Amino acid sequence: MSELPQYPPIDPTTFDLIVIGTGLPESVIAAAASTSGKTVLHLDPHPFYGSHFASLSIPEFNSFLNSNSAPPASQSCPETACPSDDPNLSIINLNCRSLYSDLEISSFSPTLLEECSRKFLLDLAGPRVLFCADKAIDLMLKSEASQYVEFKSIDASFIGDGDGALLAVPDSRAAIFKDKSLSLIQKNQLMRFLKLVEGHLRATAASERETASRISVEDLESPFVDFLTKMKLPAKIKSIVLYAIAMADRDQENKEISKQVLKTKDGVDRLALYQSSIGRFANASGPFIYPIYGQGELPQAFCRRAAVKGCIYVSSVEINPNLEFQSSGNYKGVKLASGQELFSNKLLLDPAFTKSSPTSSPDDSLCARFDFLTAQNVKSKVVKGICITKSSLKPDVPNLLVLYPPQSLYPEQSTTVRVLQIGGNSAICPMGMFVIYLSASCEDVAEGKKLLNRAMSALLSFPDCSESSSIASEENVSHPVGAEEGKPTLLWSALYAQELQTTGQSDCITSSPTPDGDLDYNSVFHATLELFQTMYPDTDLFPATNPSDEHSGENAES
Repeated sequence: MSELPQYPPIDPTTFDLIVIGTGLPESVIAAAASTSGKTVLHLDPHPFYGSHFASLSIPEFNSFLNSNSAPPASQSCPETACPSDDPNLSIINLNCRSLYSDLEISSFSPTLLEECSRKFLLDLAGPRVLFCADKAIDLMLKSEASQYVEFKSIDASFIGDGDGALLAVPDSRAAIFKDKSLSLIQKNQLMRFLKLVEGHLRATAASERETASRISVEDLESPFVDFLTKMKLPAKIKSIVLYAIAMADRDQENKEISKQVLKTKDGVDRLALYQSSIGRFANASGPFIYPIYGQGELPQAFCRRAAVKGCIYVSSVEINPNLEFQSSGNYKGVKLASGQELFSNKLLLDPAFTKSSPTSSPDDSLCARFDFLTAQNVKSKVVKGICITKSSLKPDVPNLLVLYPPQSLYPEQSTTVRVLQIGGNSAICPMGMFVIYLSASCEDVAEGKKLLNRAMSALLSFPDCSESSSIASEENVSHPVGAEEGKPTLLWSALYAQELQTTGQSDCITSSPTPDGDLDYNSVFHATLELFQTMYPDTDLFPATNPSDEHSGENAES
């Protein structure tokens, strides 16, 4: 048996919290715990920060997904990594499983991309943006992690159709007035509806007794699509409000197949977030911003904040952790692949870790407590795509968002397709090149890939080369061959599926969530904050040191 590589021992060996993985949830909790005065050790087997939220060069991206894609490697840890001669100890092995599957990578211009492959920063968790007024931004300001990241504005948002047309989203009074695709009647209808929502929000904020301008409780509890119909909004306006402003993920019209029917109160809240995000930062032209150097900058910002507060970081370390328990069944610590034992009061794990069979025969009750770490069949997935081009989907608009509502690409489409284009001015690719992210939530990966292929066909031109077969062979999907006038030509693409997994917790051990299928980070941050409050119910999350956010717009650049 080959000897395990020797690693410098970690000193000290006892901590309040050990965190394994530098994904965004793990990094936020490490920073919050460090800020509250707790001793934290943060470990990562990768040479980069971010885990499943990382931004990687093309070689790193290819390597990560190829080595972390299904079939899952559910092999147990090496026996020499987890000996237990102590009868007072019980050990549970942990393995790393795959969160990704169905990977397809195609290069249509290998020579060009090889020359600059390391100048790209591709988001594993894309497409993602941040609302200027969402909780993620507020938390970054409160934690002071905002000092370590800068943003660019998303210049415009569009609604797309299967013919390749991109119509601007009329999301403000000025945009509604300028929109040439809406009739005067439609503009008036949309303006009246937005005024109704604004009046409701003002009345709610002003006084609980003020009801004249408020939407009724009955309407607030009804499906949002029914309320829009009651307001006599035409189909086109309803689609804009539901899928481009309220960001509904599933088909809201067909309630029989939709698993996520948006209530009016939630729809109104989403409209309020969208509207309050416009104009919050002087240099952000719309409601959305994107981190310069990619989404991987967000976990790094919290890691830097944690390091300032005393968190110890060790990366590129072979982990293969084994959980150690005292004879009483209480969590004691972890044993690394090197054989070193590390002790902590609490443990937070990357979502890829799963429980293997016990090696030291702990009793059944101990194993049952950690069933949440057992790999299970995950039905819900998100299919993601990344494309590289040398021209923009819209001339002179480097950073843009495109939404394809249900049934816009083909009649059976039941979920929204989100497309985010980021240009070289955000430092994620060479100037003059563009990275286009696509995503769609699904239960069936084949259907999700079909959906993304349709969106790609509507937006892009495919070169006439044999290398395109891995994409164009998708059943019932035909890509145009040769450059089409006005469409960017595809240079490189990747399609893959990612599991959607929520948090799990038992006693002192917690599993963090995977990236979800949303466009923004609100759900991820909400789950992370709930996790921290469960782990430390008597600890304030980033106590405010400066109530003023007078500098809050410093890092939002145009």
